[in-house]
Amino acid sequence: MNERPYALMSVHDKTGLGPLATLLVRCGYGLLSSSGTARFLREQGLEVTEVEDLTGLPSILGGRVKTLHPAVAGGILARRGNASDDADRQTHRIPRIDLVVCNLYPFEETAKSGADLDALIEQIDIGGVTLLRAAAKNYRHVGLLLDPADYDEAMRDLEVSGELSLALRGRTALKAFERTAAYDALIREGLSRALGDPEREENALLRVLPLRRAQALRYGENPHQQAALWLPPLAEAPFEVLSGKELSYNNLLDLDTVLRGAALYQESCACVIVKHTTPCGIASGSDPEEAFRRALACDPVSAFGGIVSFTRPLDGKAARALGEHFFEVVAAPAVAPEALETLTARRPNLRVVVPRAVRPFRERLTSTWCGLLVQDDALPPLPTPEDGTWRGAPRRDLWSDLVFAWKAAALAKSNAVALVKDGATLGIGCGFPNRVDAVRHALEQAGESARGAVMASDAFFPFPDSVELAAAAGVVAVMHPGGSVKDEDVARTAQERGVTLFVGGGRTFRH
Repeated sequence: MNERPYALMSVHDKTGLGPLATLLVRCGYGLLSSSGTARFLREQGLEVTEVEDLTGLPSILGGRVKTLHPAVAGGILARRGNASDDADRQTHRIPRIDLVVCNLYPFEETAKSGADLDALIEQIDIGGVTLLRAAAKNYRHVGLLLDPADYDEAMRDLEVSGELSLALRGRTALKAFERTAAYDALIREGLSRALGDPEREENALLRVLPLRRAQALRYGENPHQQAALWLPPLAEAPFEVLSGKELSYNNLLDLDTVLRGAALYQESCACVIVKHTTPCGIASGSDPEEAFRRALACDPVSAFGGIVSFTRPLDGKAARALGEHFFEVVAAPAVAPEALETLTARRPNLRVVVPRAVRPFRERLTSTWCGLLVQDDALPPLPTPEDGTWRGAPRRDLWSDLVFAWKAAALAKSNAVALVKDGATLGIGCGFPNRVDAVRHALEQAGESARGAVMASDAFFPFPDSVELAAAAGVVAVMHPGGSVKDEDVARTAQERGVTLFVGGGRTFRH
């Protein structure tokens, strides 16, 4: 059918609507609108068909029902080129609506104004939500604009081709479903306050986030705290549990750290041991068993009851070594049948976990007294010898150990430093309010092994004292990102003590 397309406009926020509508008319669109928007468009000198003229029904119920009609929904939802849909439109004289411009009643503003319950209820948009969802569902054929910020791009598309690009239609469709989900959460919270819902504070955050309760946990960090694992829609748990007891809240926190560690060291055969989200030892080896024994040697006392992760499949030899010690969880990309049999026979409660490739979140969310903090969950790029500054003779022979130490410090809680030699941590100092105490702790762990080792820090050294301590213990090279007003003093101290200093790599705080 060769027919005139329509743009349906029904908006509360009329920002930028006039120029958009004018261009649409120039591109051959007819304008179809609800009464309030129609008045605005006529004031712009534009010809408009009101929805009630299309449907044959006036706005009824005090404006509650305007666009809820098959003639409107059919014009939006009809699949172009579908013979059955085309026939239905012809039979019922339904026009082709190729663009929907719609935004919703200002429920949020009304709720914040302190309006009463009746006023709130009247600000719950029904028809607008229906228009958004219908256009989003049929985005292959119908354009949708719900945000005036998208008008400029839409107008550029219209100037070129007379319609919105498929890419823009896809993005605005996703935006529409995000908007309606947020709108429903907003209404739920507003009505909950107005109705005095006694359960409003219970799981308040989770009530407004589109998450699902994937797994109930026995308790949280402590027995008096309730807990559960929540995941985004359609997401699976990021691991498969092969054996052992059900995972606890604390197990899952520690798993987060070891899986991050495995991702950091995935280029080598490595083992990461964590206790209470704190690395106890990290090492590479010729096979998983060697990597495990070298990692365990860093701090075998703290490792008791911890969680172990491998970057390579777990074999029987490594499983036998693991069985000599008590751990809560073992994670590996694959587990040989012999290894699983060995572990379950020796440690029947040991949780054996295989991580999945997909992570449920790419952001880090932290609930605080002031609100929900959200940040990108990513480390800065790995440092390279060319992207920083050497003070003293460059020690490229120690570069792999310096990067190994940088990763270990990035995995630990700030303030953090790591001592490394031959691809294994010797000491990790982390979670201290000051950096020099972190250095002292790491050196104490390493003992005499610190001689000839390298050290990396998750942030700059604010004073030379940390480098002085490291030099006295025999550390030969140090990496830190720099950025302190004392950087030059630190560098001068390193040179005086015969320590090579590399300044580079981004800060890697984990507060």
